Amino acid sequence: MKKVAFFDIDGTVFRSSLLIELVKKLIEEGVFPKEAQKHYALEFLAWRNREGTYESYMNAVVQTYMRYIKGVYYGDLADIGRLVVGEQTSFVYRYTRDLIANLKRDGYFIVAISQSPKTILDEFCGAYGFNKVYGRMYEIGPQDRFTGKMTDVHLVENKAHIVARVLEKENVTIEESVGVGDTGSDISLLESVTFPICFNPNKELFEYAKRHDWKVVVERKDVIYEL
Repeated sequence: MKKVAFFDIDGTVFRSSLLIELVKKLIEEGVFPKEAQKHYALEFLAWRNREGTYESYMNAVVQTYMRYIKGVYYGDLADIGRLVVGEQTSFVYRYTRDLIANLKRDGYFIVAISQSPKTILDEFCGAYGFNKVYGRMYEIGPQDRFTGKMTDVHLVENKAHIVARVLEKENVTIEESVGVGDTGSDISLLESVTFPICFNPNKELFEYAKRHDWKVVVERKDVIYEL
């Protein structure tokens, strides 16, 4: 049985959010109307000015995506997703990029877990050799148009469910397993593995990690260090 490693993607491997970059490109290419940006502009400014949280900003982006994806052709989304990945593939953290490469060299089965749409995740994660990708799935109705509804929400809402699913369906062992995350939403994942790594954690995850003596790694500019 192979050893397994689980990686959150946005803010952990990718140095932004794939969903944010996707929404920006959908607006730029005219798939979403220009007015869509107004639905998360205030939250973005509040976060940039350190007056609001990143979580609030991301929630606003998610709601914008949900509002405007309805009626969009799957093919249009897939095309825009490829554009985003083509532009952003190398915009990753050195620590997690190298960790993925080292774990693959050691024979690990590498799993990606993200709240971004699976369509763009498949493109991005393919460049780094992930064996399995879990992301948000959106229902496709008649004429290959999105309905605006999500499917299998329970899977990505609690990342421990994905760990259990991988252990059930893949030929892997939990022994010497690795998990990497950056926010409180990754706690259930990190609790499920042998070696949890909190990478550039937010306050919630950092405080939890220190109470449980988890490894904390920070990458700032060209320096990587442990706390």
